[in-house]
Amino acid sequence: MQLPDLAAFLAVAADRSFSAAARRLHRTQPAISQAVRRIEDELGERLFDRSSRDGTLTEAGRLLQDYAQRLLGLASEAQTAIQELQQVRRGRVIMGANEAAVHTLLPHIERFATLHPNVAVEVRRVPSRQIANAVLDRSIDFGVLTFQPADRGVQAMTLGGDEIVLLTSPRHPLAGRRRVTLEEIGRQVVIAHNDPSPARDRVLRAYERRRTSINIQISLPSLDGIKRAVEMGIGVALLPRRCALTEIARGHLAAMRVPELGATRQVRLVFRRTGERSRAAEAFLEVVKS
Repeated sequence: MQLPDLAAFLAVAADRSFSAAARRLHRTQPAISQAVRRIEDELGERLFDRSSRDGTLTEAGRLLQDYAQRLLGLASEAQTAIQELQQVRRGRVIMGANEAAVHTLLPHIERFATLHPNVAVEVRRVPSRQIANAVLDRSIDFGVLTFQPADRGVQAMTLGGDEIVLLTSPRHPLAGRRRVTLEEIGRQVVIAHNDPSPARDRVLRAYERRRTSINIQISLPSLDGIKRAVEMGIGVALLPRRCALTEIARGHLAAMRVPELGATRQVRLVFRRTGERSRAAEAFLEVVKS
């Protein structure tokens, strides 16, 4: 059954007249009659009692009327939904990032949410090593990495730079320093994240190269927990500066550079090089580019 034929049937049922339905739909009466006949032939049932003069529906006609109204209603909803997608008035953007990378995304998410308040944004915790594959298999639209992915199917765009710094309480003896060494940090109680990450690996490799040790006594499951513990003076932490910009600006934490951990690293937004993206994903990419 074609939707235009169902619309013709409903018009006849509502107006109880083939000629009135034809005028309302701006079609000829024979065209309306043929539309109804096509449905009847397909169903093998009469829809109107031809012996009546007022377009009385048969039992099959009354049954189809209910379904036809619902079908046309769903078709209209589908069309509206597609139009809203095209106008980015609905949809969803899915991103993958580790906990530290979320802080890099937040300014872009804020701008996107202002421009497209009805689009859902979901950031999933995805280990950095799995992000390229997740982008390619379309389980996420975007990912955030601090290294260039090797897969040629993934394209990267720089979001900004970041560096690993030593975070301490403002009352800590090292708080007034501009920079510290790995050996100085190694003599402190270090609070670390208990999930693997490129930043954690980078710190551990630096200590291995220096053939010195780091005193990780406390491991916590969240960055907020680590920052709060450092603020309380329980220990110090080595984290990307961007994770603690607010606390540093408010004077709740002090940050010192650690030159031995290397230069500033680029934070990248990664996405599929080819293939269609949703309208919402395209709109988010435009926000980041701007």
